[in-house]
Amino acid sequence: MKIGVVGSGSWGTALVKLLTDNQHQVLWCVRNDKMAEYIRTRHHNPKYLSSVQFTGSSLSVTTDPSVIYTSCDTILLAVPSAYLKTQIEPYVNQFRPNVRIISAVKGMLHDEKILLHTYLKNLVGFDERRYVAIMGPCHAEEIAAERLSYLTFAGLDQELASEVAGFFQTPFLKTIISTDVEGVQLAAVLKNVYALGAGIAHGLGYGDNFQSVFVANAAGEMNRFLSSWNSATTSYSYSDSVYLGDLLVTCYSLYSRNRSFGTMIGKGYSVSSALLTMQMVAEGYPASKCIYFMALERTLELPIARTIYAILWEQVDAAIAFENLESHLR
Repeated sequence: MKIGVVGSGSWGTALVKLLTDNQHQVLWCVRNDKMAEYIRTRHHNPKYLSSVQFTGSSLSVTTDPSVIYTSCDTILLAVPSAYLKTQIEPYVNQFRPNVRIISAVKGMLHDEKILLHTYLKNLVGFDERRYVAIMGPCHAEEIAAERLSYLTFAGLDQELASEVAGFFQTPFLKTIISTDVEGVQLAAVLKNVYALGAGIAHGLGYGDNFQSVFVANAAGEMNRFLSSWNSATTSYSYSDSVYLGDLLVTCYSLYSRNRSFGTMIGKGYSVSSALLTMQMVAEGYPASKCIYFMALERTLELPIARTIYAILWEQVDAAIAFENLESHLR
C-alpha cells in the first residue's frame, strides 16, 4: 500500500519519517522542485527538521498534488489550515473511490468555521467513517528526535483508526484510539489559541505563578467549549493527553510556535510584524477569530478567548487587556 502525504513542513516531515522508518511506501508532495530534488539526492528536508535522514527506497517525492490523489488510496494531509483549499479543491475530482483521509491539520477552515472532515463532507459527500485525525501533544522536533510521545488517533471507525495508528507506532511513539473525532480536533484549535495567550502573558512579563493560573483557567474554558459542542463521547475526559496534555505542552514548550507568536505580541510587536518574523504558521491567530464567533453563537462566556481575540483582531492594548482579564481568573 502506498500512502500519499501532502505537506512538507516540520510536522509533515516528522510523520514521513515515522512512515518510512516503518517501511511503508510513501509518496510525498513537497512545495517546490528545489526541495524535491534536495530530498531525492540528499535524503533530508533542507528547510524543516534538516537533521532527519530518510533511508531506504520507500520514499518517492513529487510537487504535484494530483499525483497523490490519483494514485493513493490513503492520503495524509499535513498542511496549515489556511492552505487546505488550495491543496484540495483543484483536485477534488481526482479523488480515488473510497479514499481514506488522515488529518494532521491542527486548525479549521477559517471562513466557514468548520473542521476538515465536515469540509470534505460538504465538498464531495466524503464518508466521515473513512477519516482519522491525528492529535495530541506532539511537537515535531521531539517526534523526529525519537523522544517518547503519545498520539491519539480519532475515527468513527475504530478498526480503521487502529489500522492507521499501526502505521506510525514505534517503541518511542505510543498510540491511543478515540472516537471523539470532532472533540480532539476542536481541542487542537483551542490549545493553539490559549498557547498564544500564554505567550502574550510571557511577553508582558507575567511570571510562572500567573501562567499556572492562566493555563488552569484555559483548561476550564476548553472543557466548557467542548462540552457545549456535544462532541464528547462516553470516553471523553478533558484530562486526557489529547485535550489537557496538548494544551499544557503548547502553552509551555519553547518549541511552540503559537507561544512564540504570542510572546512577540506581548513584547509590543504588531500582528503584521509578528507574522512576518515567524518562519512557520501560528494556527492560533486565525483560530482566535473562529473560536470567538463560535462561542458567541452558543452564548459561551470564555474570557480568555475573548481577550486574545480583542488583542489580535480589535487592536486592544495587550497590557490593558490582560489587566482586565486578571479579575476573571480563579
